[in-house]
Amino acid sequence: MDEGEVEQVRRLVETTYRDESRRVFATLIRLLGDFDLAEEAMHEAFAAALAQWPRDGAPANPRAWLVSAGRFKAMDVLRRRVRFDASLAEIAARLDSTTAPPGDLDGPDVEDDRLRLIFTCCHPALPSASRVALTLREVCDLKTEEIARAFLTSPATIAQRIVRGKAKIREAGIPFQVPSLDDLPERLDSALAVIYLVFNEGYSASSGETVTRPKLSEEAIRLGRLLLELLPEPEAAGLLALMLLQESRRAARSSAEGDLILLEDQDRSLWNADQIAEGKALVERALNSGRIGSYSVQAAIAAVHADAPTAGATDWPQIVALYDVLSRIQPSPIVDLNRAVAVAMRDGHQAGLALVDALLDRGELADYHLAHAARADLCRRLGRTAEAEASYRRALELARQEPERRFLERRLGELR
Repeated sequence: MDEGEVEQVRRLVETTYRDESRRVFATLIRLLGDFDLAEEAMHEAFAAALAQWPRDGAPANPRAWLVSAGRFKAMDVLRRRVRFDASLAEIAARLDSTTAPPGDLDGPDVEDDRLRLIFTCCHPALPSASRVALTLREVCDLKTEEIARAFLTSPATIAQRIVRGKAKIREAGIPFQVPSLDDLPERLDSALAVIYLVFNEGYSASSGETVTRPKLSEEAIRLGRLLLELLPEPEAAGLLALMLLQESRRAARSSAEGDLILLEDQDRSLWNADQIAEGKALVERALNSGRIGSYSVQAAIAAVHADAPTAGATDWPQIVALYDVLSRIQPSPIVDLNRAVAVAMRDGHQAGLALVDALLDRGELADYHLAHAARADLCRRLGRTAEAEASYRRALELARQEPERRFLERRLGELR
């Protein structure tokens, strides 16, 4: 090979790593049954590719070559380690007793491996924090430091969650497999919940200096696309629709200075039309399935907002009706709060305030800053200035995101 061809092959290795490394990793987990060994084997395989492909030429099937190379690298590692750790003997014996030519490493099982990896990382037996950390690390390939920055915690804490998650998978014997039809509903719900939790933290950061964290939202949408591609269930389509429709507003949700802009004040010409179109098509697909879940209903609510050319043209009766459906499917005080705000827009601020007050009296939202912010806004609109000020102050005490705090402080200043 001349120098130009060698450089071309090196770029192929880099591209293959970017596009295929998580597929290779997922298949190696299936073959090796161990996260850390699979990670090491994958990197060894890519190192071998950098050494051999420029010399020998790129293989016809790079992914299968990498899986095969990683498997053999792992066998060598295990043979060396088994002398010191008898617990590895079973894995080594299993690998020695099976042969997997490259042609067998590019079939339907390989695509299923990514789905297996998602369901393993999102297994309901794992603590929620470990599910999120494992999914972002092992499925999305985010570095520990990136996850820590996104969730405003230390890399050591994230690393500990990942280690504990892997240990739980080993100790509990959690299988690396797609759930059976009987187990699928619970397991799918867990996977969707993890993806939506990641998205929510990216779309509306729980704390910190910015309104959003785009990297997390992007990863959640990528995961949502992957899950829908591999498992075309209505609620997977509903979740992807919901994320796309909400993400479509990102550019309008904060000012150039980083200040929060409420939905009613956003410049809707900044909303992403392509994401809205894709999201609405997915909503229709999910609703037409006849198996309607909470994500599909939430996506339908977001689609109604997307259809309104202005805030004043929003179809609030339809939104209230959709919240009625949502509260039956997935009753929660947050759903009730959102419905109360929609009722205020449909029936008047006094009607909405009565519902918000009833929710706060129940105590479930006593420490939820958005409940107090909603009450403050309704009191402000009704001219009940003293009550509005008290509620804004309570919301400010509870808020942890700096743009939200600045917004609440501005509202207090306007009241004065």
